[in-house]
Amino acid sequence: MSIISKDISKAIAILNSEELVAIPTETVYGLAGNVFSEKAIKRIFETKKRPFFNPLIVHIPSIEALPNIVSYVPDKAKLLADAFWPGPLTLVLPKQSTIPDVITAGKDTVAVRIPNHPVTLELLNQLDFPLAAPSANPFGSISPTTAQHVESYFKDDIKMVLDGGSCLRGIESTIIGFEGDQPIIFRLGSTSIESIESIVGPIQIKNKKDIAPNAPGMLDRHYAPSTQTILVENISKAIEKHSNKRIGVLAFQYPEKHDAITFQIVLSETKDLQEAASKLYDALHQLDKQDLDVIITERLPDFGLGKSINDRLQRATVQL
Repeated sequence: MSIISKDISKAIAILNSEELVAIPTETVYGLAGNVFSEKAIKRIFETKKRPFFNPLIVHIPSIEALPNIVSYVPDKAKLLADAFWPGPLTLVLPKQSTIPDVITAGKDTVAVRIPNHPVTLELLNQLDFPLAAPSANPFGSISPTTAQHVESYFKDDIKMVLDGGSCLRGIESTIIGFEGDQPIIFRLGSTSIESIESIVGPIQIKNKKDIAPNAPGMLDRHYAPSTQTILVENISKAIEKHSNKRIGVLAFQYPEKHDAITFQIVLSETKDLQEAASKLYDALHQLDKQDLDVIITERLPDFGLGKSINDRLQRATVQL
């Protein structure tokens, strides 16, 4: 029996009973629980097999709810929230003492955002608590962008996936922290560096930290298919090198022609980086199901969302 449902009242009842519900956002599906329930939060970590040193993102319905979560908001954080919320931008800010340490991996900061998805905003507005919601996938594996992806991962472990269709943005939110009052990118994501810099000026990137990461998504190995996956500049050369294997190809704009290719997906025939981002994880899910020996992925142009997509591909792949 499917655990996928569009029934928000059912999701509310499950969340009120300190159980987990997978929720849709504009980025990826999240595995959500009551921020203030120790039982629910521990269940998130256990269900995902996620290490407790990796903090979670708190989802709120409105900017008015922010003072309940954080104790201080720098001026540049206010500018970013006004510009991008609801939307795929997460801010890491000093936390209120009421936010449990298990959510923040013991840090005195908390990651928070307002998701831009009508179903989840309706859900959040009907709950008496915010939701902690990392991506709804086992730790390290490909993020889910459809309800079906989540069900295939967790059908025996959670009671419900709240169906909100395919995720429009397709890769996780950009995460910004602060040193003093200066913003720093901790994770590249669905809000491009260029659009952030248009609001707050030049910004540093510090998006890798395997020990005690400042924010989710900073670990080197993440978002990965179970099939060996490589990231290359030149697909044709890589195909020649692996031509004795069952090859899957993830290309940006142009399909490759070669007899060794078993399965191929093109992310955007029109070179649209937003389309490529929205299709990325679903493409990796499809390729991972084809019984391949290797998935060859093409590095995208390294600007705008291309930089964020390359970041995801790099963490999903073996560098050759």
